[in-house]
Amino acid sequence: MKSYRRELTLTLPQRRQFVNITPQVEAALEESGIREGLLLCNAMHITASVFINDDEPGLHADFETWLEKLAPEKPHSQYAHNGYEDNADAHMKRQVMGREVVVAVTRGRLDFGPWEQIFYGEFDGKRPKRLLIKIIGE
Repeated sequence: MKSYRRELTLTLPQRRQFVNITPQVEAALEESGIREGLLLCNAMHITASVFINDDEPGLHADFETWLEKLAPEKPHSQYAHNGYEDNADAHMKRQVMGREVVVAVTRGRLDFGPWEQIFYGEFDGKRPKRLLIKIIGE
């Protein structure tokens, strides 16, 4: 069995944003040479997320609206965590959207259903954040 590891670094200009990272993940899979196995992709920061869904702008706007209702950014004083930082809402949003995805690799491709894509969700941006891609298989 082979193992492959790659890190991506993203610096997004907004505090909250969703980015389709499927092309970067597919490039890592191609580079790995693995044809059958499993791919893990996870955010290496506790205020960011990796998830699978449709690449549809209206849906992403709905995510933003829904998450802001669940854990509004302001007022910052509503959170016990906020003090040195003002990102308690980002921690909560990440908890809801998830840390990672695992995708089957079949014949050297991500084994997706229709419309599925991999997204990075940033909830406390404007600085470099790392993502891990780990692939195991043959």
